[in-house]
Amino acid sequence: MQGLYIHIPFCVSKCYYCDFYSEAGKLHLLGDYLNALLMEAGQYRGPGFDTHVIARPKAAAICPEAGQYRGPGFDTLYIGGGTPSLLGAAGLEQLMNGLAGCFDLTKLHEATVEANPDTANSEFLDAAVGCGISRLSIGVQSLNDDELAKSGRLHNAGQALAAIAKARDCGFEDISADIIVGLPGQTPGSLENTLCGLLHSAVTHISAYCLSVEPGSEFARHTPPGLPDDDAQAGLFELAARYLKENGFVHYEISNFAVPGNECLHNLNYWRGGEYLGLGPGAASHIQGKRFKNAACLDKYIDNPVAIDKEEETLDAAHKSAEEAMLRLRLLQEGLDLAGLSARYGQANMGRLSDRLNKLAGQKMLLKAGHKYRLPPDMVLTSNQVFRQVIN
Repeated sequence: MQGLYIHIPFCVSKCYYCDFYSEAGKLHLLGDYLNALLMEAGQYRGPGFDTHVIARPKAAAICPEAGQYRGPGFDTLYIGGGTPSLLGAAGLEQLMNGLAGCFDLTKLHEATVEANPDTANSEFLDAAVGCGISRLSIGVQSLNDDELAKSGRLHNAGQALAAIAKARDCGFEDISADIIVGLPGQTPGSLENTLCGLLHSAVTHISAYCLSVEPGSEFARHTPPGLPDDDAQAGLFELAARYLKENGFVHYEISNFAVPGNECLHNLNYWRGGEYLGLGPGAASHIQGKRFKNAACLDKYIDNPVAIDKEEETLDAAHKSAEEAMLRLRLLQEGLDLAGLSARYGQANMGRLSDRLNKLAGQKMLLKAGHKYRLPPDMVLTSNQVFRQVIN
């Protein structure tokens, strides 16, 4: 499976917990940014991924009309941010038409766009459905107004639920909601109210992320009162997991729950070690054993997206297999099949990895059945200590 990720690094303001790359107060650059995105897309062509950058004159790099030139095909598309709903209907249509001129998007199994409740208006949602977007991911975070305000969110609970209802009315059937576990002042009761409200709104997928105070975020500069400690946060996450499972959701990845059949295919491709191309500042790619990431600088990217600095790394088979093993262990139901990994990377590269996995299984930090390994339920919240031993 191959995925295409498009980064939209614009926000009205930065949320207090956020350390993802985005820029606030630069919405006037959206038009120039879309042109730059399509210029970067124009570097890739042929029946599959080409890891050699194809230099094109600046004017010719803008993608032509659909049908004139088609590059690689993709199985999934994910437009993330930042706040992609700030593109508006016209910007989203320009982006999708341009991408369709650069790539073969006719065989997409899933196309996702992220939106915030305060900018997900009916015009944008209608345009998304009209462009072939099949999945919507809404940044709800909480349905408690006090928790939202303390986190720097610009919407309230009513707006979040209204955005989900509008998305349903516009034709979206696959809707995911992001929530944060461990927000300032969050209690078991307030978290359960959030979950209850989302289930009544008929979302099909929930991503539940434990709050981490990251360097560079507003919370790191000014720690808010009322943050649940580690034990309290663990209790809140366990409550969320139990509540969702009792209501028919499958806990299929460490932070992700879905109604069966509504798992995020784009993210599954990441966790299964698949290939993906990322466009935009800060976007990462993994193609033919090579990983590269664009520098996170909006102004430099707009100035020349083809020449933007990239961090690059080539993994040998031993390191690539260990990385894929770690990623696959995030899939709580599916887990890791070592025989499948061996078939892809060669038995000669499995020795040390197999020893590490068996040692972890002996310590009850992994469950083992034949060639398959999975995280035990009591290791989900402390999985990083497992992953460190798998990768090293």
